[in-house]
Formats: sequence, structure tokens, C-alpha cells
Amino acid sequence: MTKTILNIEGMMCGMCEKHMNEAIQKAFQVEKVSSSHSKNQTEIISQAPLDEDLIQTTVAAAGYTLKGISTEPFEKKGFSLFGK
Repeated sequence: MTKTILNIEGMMCGMCEKHMNEAIQKAFQVEKVSSSHSKNQTEIISQAPLDEDLIQTTVAAAGYTLKGISTEPFEKKGFSLFGK
């Protein structure tokens, strides 16, 4: 799984966060998406890396400015009675 972090300029409130989350969910198959206007970030968890050109287009179409993209491997953290 992949965690993609978008640095986004222009989100001002909770409705902006929701708007960005919905735009990402419509454009991509994602496990989870969460935006924060105070951090100017959207975090996306997906099975595979996302197309950066489509991310740029999606963010712009939603009315915001993409300032940067970073990706890192993501592992679900779960509870286990048996350890590792």
C-alpha cells in the first residue's frame, strides 16, 4: 500500500476539506483520504501509487493549488494477540 501526501494551497475550512476528499475519491480508487486545511495537506492511502498528472488535474479542477507530492510505503497497524 502507498501513502501519498499532497501539499495543497487554498483550503480554508472544513467544507474545503470535504470538497477535496470527494474530488480525490471520484478520481481514484483509494482506501482512505483525509484533508486538513490547517496543515494544507491531503493524505491518501491507496493500494498502488497514484498518477501524479491526474492528481495535479484533480486538485486544480477542485479549485486548489498543488504545491507538492510525496509518497511513502504504508502498512496497516493492527492489533495482534500473537505479536509478530
